[in-house]
Amino acid sequence: MIRFVTPFALSALIALPAFAGAYQDAEAQLRKAYGAYRAALFLSNQGKQAETKAALDRFVGEWQTLSNEWTASPPPQYADDAVLGATFDKVSELAAKAEEEVAAGNLPEAHETLEGVRESIGDLHLRNGVVGFSDRMNAYHAEMEKVLARDYVGMGGEGARQLIADASLLSYLAAQVVKHPAPEADADMSYQKLVDGFAVSVAFFYDAAMAGDMERAMEMRNALKASYAQLFAKFG
Repeated sequence: MIRFVTPFALSALIALPAFAGAYQDAEAQLRKAYGAYRAALFLSNQGKQAETKAALDRFVGEWQTLSNEWTASPPPQYADDAVLGATFDKVSELAAKAEEEVAAGNLPEAHETLEGVRESIGDLHLRNGVVGFSDRMNAYHAEMEKVLARDYVGMGGEGARQLIADASLLSYLAAQVVKHPAPEADADMSYQKLVDGFAVSVAFFYDAAMAGDMERAMEMRNALKASYAQLFAKFG
């Protein structure tokens, strides 16, 4: 379904061994807070003000608890992070700004503000050598956005070559997501359906690109965001 292409030099996607105890507990706590954040991000993009506020309120509360506990006793994987406190402050500032924007009914602005939270938490993992499901989803998302924005047809002959390169990278990043399931995968029956839909959309795009069928590739490109968004909203 998803093809493994020649690996790219993406050292941030190298998985670390799993550690027990405090390490896993901290990542579970962070993932719980991130789940509330993820809901706020998704709902703000849907223009749902009340639902976004509720999700954002949950995130703010969980982030404050996490911040207080980690400041007092940092988890082992972040014990040497000199800017851990700055990350707490940055995310809190972004969340507060998003709260104001949501209250004013400015959902698009709130969505853009909340994107910064994803970047801050991603940077926290990256600089401390931690890789989880959400990091792989975010790596895919970053490249997907480039694919969605690129005018392959207008690039002429170069467009076909760029399309193949982009489809190959997207296929590789999607394969990393599929290969390393979300922590909740075994406990939630909806996971397999969503990840299969995600994988199929990337495979169709990849197949069209490799076949040199620009029209078909552009058609398949239109399905990438929806399948990603469905997986991201619940598990990303």
